[in-house]
Amino acid sequence: MDVIIIQPLIALIAGIVILLVPKILNYVIAFYLILVGLIGLFPKLLA
Repeated sequence: MDVIIIQPLIALIAGIVILLVPKILNYVIAFYLILVGLIGLFPKLLA
């Protein structure tokens, strides 16, 4: 799976979760930033 496909999917899921449970916003943002950072540091991890 390509990173180009994964990032929008994660963003969509995060957006839905934030709409359903607004208090979890900080955790969703933190998880997303950590995941994007790991993908940036280790681009071949998903290849």
